[in-house]
Amino acid sequence: MKPYAESCDQNRDPILSVIKPLFAECKRILEIGSGTGQHAVYFTEKMPHLIWHTSDRAENHAGIKMWLDEANLLNTRLPLALDVSKDAWPKNQYDGIFSANCVHIMAKSEVQAMFAGCASVLLSGGLLVLYGPFNYGGQYSSESNAQFDLWLKERNSLSGIRDFEWLDSLANQGGMRLQGDYEMPVNNRILCWEKV
Repeated sequence: MKPYAESCDQNRDPILSVIKPLFAECKRILEIGSGTGQHAVYFTEKMPHLIWHTSDRAENHAGIKMWLDEANLLNTRLPLALDVSKDAWPKNQYDGIFSANCVHIMAKSEVQAMFAGCASVLLSGGLLVLYGPFNYGGQYSSESNAQFDLWLKERNSLSGIRDFEWLDSLANQGGMRLQGDYEMPVNNRILCWEKV
């Protein structure tokens, strides 16, 4: 049965409104944590100039392939096996990387591995774009995010909403500089770094 996440339908248009101009000059996008595959299909329909490379842990590949097969788009690619801290990163280089709602379900060590991996495959001038909830100055941006963080930690004590400042320092270590911080609905943000 094809997987479905209601949140993908709810957030896809607000995300698209931000990433479409960001990725206007890009050609090859790596999506980290493609999940169900819904975002990949929707965004490549709306941005046909992009070649969109999906990736995720192997156990999610069957569902992603169902979405890609049904859409039958020429500009999507089958998922790469990418557990950010265990699998070898692709040998390809990308001018854009997109990841939605991943860093808060990863352990801190996995987030560090993800940023290091992104730095290794991102071309100079390329963009790393993250969507999700983030803390600022160690503070939750809303009561709902505080409750969400508690729920995350009850499921997995290593997960949790990450501090913007920590993520920015990881990006800086990888030669990336903050390009933009965009307010999104439901107390989410889009963070964008450019590889220098």
